[in-house]
Amino acid sequence: MSAHALPYRPHNHQACVTQALADARSICQRQNVRLTPTRERVLELIWQSHRPLGAYDVLAKLTSDGHNAAPPTVYRALDFLLQHGLVHRIASLNAFTGCAHAGEHHTGMFLICRACGNVLELTDASVSAAIHNAADAEAFKVETMTLEVAGLCPGCHAEKQHE
Repeated sequence: MSAHALPYRPHNHQACVTQALADARSICQRQNVRLTPTRERVLELIWQSHRPLGAYDVLAKLTSDGHNAAPPTVYRALDFLLQHGLVHRIASLNAFTGCAHAGEHHTGMFLICRACGNVLELTDASVSAAIHNAADAEAFKVETMTLEVAGLCPGCHAEKQHE
């Protein structure tokens, strides 16, 4: 598990943001696509929180930064980041989170704390394989897969135990 995939454990959050931006620059350079300043700032804003951000959350942060951004600008940046595997969309929250495994082909699996809103991205090849095997048994061709699991993170679970 990468260091920037640990919102439930103590870690240097600025280091994970810095690493995510460096990874994004490298991936975009390899793919010969342009990581514009706006796209990079949107990615940085998303990574600065372990809680997924909606498009209007991103827009509000850009505006408070002094950017003269409009909703289409944010949506285009988010579409670019999604297309190049730098963020994931959490459908149940209609929000976006940074991809902890950018540049790698993987199944997005997320633990979503229903109390604090933090999200942890997991990878587990056996879970992906089990779903693919079950789908194959039904002659179903899997194209994309995202798993979202709601529950309580360790901190919120501990608080609930002490209530």
